[in-house]
Parts: sequence; C-alpha cells; structure tokens
Amino acid sequence: MTTGQSTSLGLKAEVKRGILHTAPQAPPYGGGEAPALGPAFFTQGKNGRRLRWLGLHACRTFGLLALCLGAAGAQTLKVGVTPGALADSAQIAADEARAAGLEVQIVEFTDWTLPNTALVNGDLDLNYYQHQAFLDTFNRENRQDLRSVGPGVRGNIGLFSRRYTTLASLPQGARVALANDTSNQTRALETLQEAGLIRLRPDAPRLAQLDDIAENPKKLSFIELAGPQLPRALDDADLVVVTPGSLVQAGQNEVAHQGLFYSTGTDTFWGIQFVTRADNANDPRVRQFVSIYQSSAAVRQRVHDSYAGEEKFYSLTWLAASPAQPVAEVK
Repeated sequence: MTTGQSTSLGLKAEVKRGILHTAPQAPPYGGGEAPALGPAFFTQGKNGRRLRWLGLHACRTFGLLALCLGAAGAQTLKVGVTPGALADSAQIAADEARAAGLEVQIVEFTDWTLPNTALVNGDLDLNYYQHQAFLDTFNRENRQDLRSVGPGVRGNIGLFSRRYTTLASLPQGARVALANDTSNQTRALETLQEAGLIRLRPDAPRLAQLDDIAENPKKLSFIELAGPQLPRALDDADLVVVTPGSLVQAGQNEVAHQGLFYSTGTDTFWGIQFVTRADNANDPRVRQFVSIYQSSAAVRQRVHDSYAGEEKFYSLTWLAASPAQPVAEVK
C-alpha cells in the first residue's frame, strides 16, 4: 500500500514511521485505548488519599504542580497513574500498603507525558502508566534517566476476523489491518509472528516494522491504519490485529471474545512498568509498594474484572520469564 493513500476499506491510512513520540500519537501502554483528555481541574478523592486530575493544564500552566501534589505528608509515597484498570488496581495496593504501615497517595493523570515530568521534578516518587518503549523514548528525547523497577499488567493483542473462524482458513493474499504507529505496529507484527503467520528478520530492531518481515508464506497484504480505526476495519479486512479492549470500547464485545489468536509470550517489554528516578530506584518504600502490588490477590482480581473477566485479554507480566530490555536505538 502506498503511504498516505486511501485503502479499499474507505479509511484514510495515515502512515507515520520512525521515532515513537511522547505526544499522544500512540498510548504509552501500546493498547490503542486512549484516556480522554478533560478540563483543567483538580479534585480530591476518597479519604483524601486518591487524587484525580480531570486534566492538568492549570497546574502545568501556572507552575502549581508541586503545590497540587504537596498536600500529602513528606513520607507519603506518591504514585502517578492513568484512569481505569491501572488506577483501580494501584489503589487496592495502596490500601494494602497502608495496612502494612506505608502511606501511599494515588494520583491520576489524563495527560500522557506529565506523569514523567512530575517524576523528574520530584513531585512523584513512582509512576505506573507506560511500557518500556515509551519510557525509553522519553528518556532519550528529554535526556533523563527514569528507570523501571518492576513490570505490571500488559494488555494482550488479538487477531480478529468476521470472515474466517481459524487462522488456517485465511487465504493467500489475505488483507490484514494493523496499526500505523511504531510501537503498536511492532506489537502487531510480534503477534502475527507468534501466531505463525509471518517471520521477522533475526536482526530486526526491537521496534520492528513491516520492512522487517523476512517470511510471509500466505503473502498477506497489510493495511496500516490509525489505532482508533482498527475496530471499524473488521467489516472489510480479512484479519484485524488489535487489542480486545479496543473492540469492547467500540461496542464489539462479542467479537473481542472470539479472537482467532491472542498474544501470550513471556516478554515484559510491553507490560506497564513501575518507573522511578535513578536516584530513587532503591527506595524501600518503592520496592515495598511494587512487591505488594505484584503479590496481592485483590489486585489480580481487580485487573481480571477490568478486562471483562477474560484472562486472554491481559497478562500479569511480573510472572513472565523475560525481563524488559531498553531500546538502544529506534530505527
């Protein structure tokens, strides 16, 4: 397909190769579901321990971020998250930490870069909202040294079709719709490889793209689309590579549960990372909170419920065998 041309799906294919930007081109969790940006107000949550931004423009514009976050005590561990499953599961861990003597304040952000900015500035002690590729890019573009101190939840990728019920029944030349942004395209290709439909070059970069396909026995053709367009592509493409959560949000819950394949694997690279500053990586409060989160049965249940009670939709990456490795260079 020619870059920038309309496809036979009737959808504009906006291809954007190269560096993964920290601007909201793609979600920092590689899932395709973007949190909604809200107005610039700050509210205090339950028991004064959970803070929610409906957008952080005011704090950022007027230099009040430190003040907004400064209400907690000096020894309180401040953890930045994005709304939804991450915030809800982190709050459960915070409640359990409090019972163990560790005071934790969960701070929700709807801005995709501000949790890292707040961390760099010392307004947060930890954040939990981004995968390794997003973190590596932030560090490189901003000359920072934020570090992962442990993996968390990963939303899995699925292969979905309205026309075929098995991967074996896909015809030669089947049309496959996948994301056009760097990180989500990598995830799509890795899932297609895991399913046995393609093989990537052994020397492909960590963020492999379509040009890195070495073997394509079914001669699949690829249609690159912006993430939000992928659920709509089910009506025309033979196969769509997308997160089940995207389908659920698009009102296609039944299809989400009928994937021909769901990614599994043991690579934590795409898992949401617990991230802190290099000088804070050995803070015992940070280590204790991450340990509580990873060992909590209540956290696991909340994650399970957040993914519609379907274990195929997500992975608990801290149980995986392969640690996430930083990207040395994005080609």
